[in-house]
Amino acid sequence: MPPPPKTTTSDSSGPDGLALTLLDPAEYGRAPWKNGGGISIDIAARYRDFAAMGSEEGLVWRLGRTSISAAAPFSDYAGHDRQQVVVTGRGLVLETPDGELSLREPFRPIGYDGGLSIVSRLEDGPVEVVNLIADRSIARIALGVLQEGSALFLQPGTHIVYAAAGPLALEVEGAATPLAHDQGLRIEAARPLKLRGEAGRGLIASIYPATPDTLPA
Repeated sequence: MPPPPKTTTSDSSGPDGLALTLLDPAEYGRAPWKNGGGISIDIAARYRDFAAMGSEEGLVWRLGRTSISAAAPFSDYAGHDRQQVVVTGRGLVLETPDGELSLREPFRPIGYDGGLSIVSRLEDGPVEVVNLIADRSIARIALGVLQEGSALFLQPGTHIVYAAAGPLALEVEGAATPLAHDQGLRIEAARPLKLRGEAGRGLIASIYPATPDTLPA
């Protein structure tokens, strides 16, 4: 079993109703894919109380980054929702029994059922992707792009800003918050909030309870 992912390096109370945690790449977890075909770098995750961190059993949600260097079947995550985006390279296509899902262009997230039978196809060489996956009976998820000049208005929940392609400068409720490449910022929000991109391009992963009180503490 892989070691538990360590994602917390520093905490700040932030503005009222917001708890901010800087995520250090040196402390990200590493775990094998569920099907054993590769390695995922786990940026942040949450598990049920009975589950070991880094395991598949009891996974509530996980945000991770991985490389895809050859065509391969995807792991079966029946009962889970997935959001995925290419952050390095281009030309990724997901082949399904009902047709293809296109991830040909970077920073264009798509969502799909984690139980869908998928084989990847690479049209222009290896890529790196970021995945957000969640047990749909417990959580709802969204994956968006934050870039210079854009503003995102987010509802209460867990939000992870990730500098996926170089440094990222943003404002959290008007406060300047720079991130180096590959760093993340976890925001536990008890109220709505506004993020604004100042420079660079990154991702924002959002996790909400499927119904009130379904997310474990």
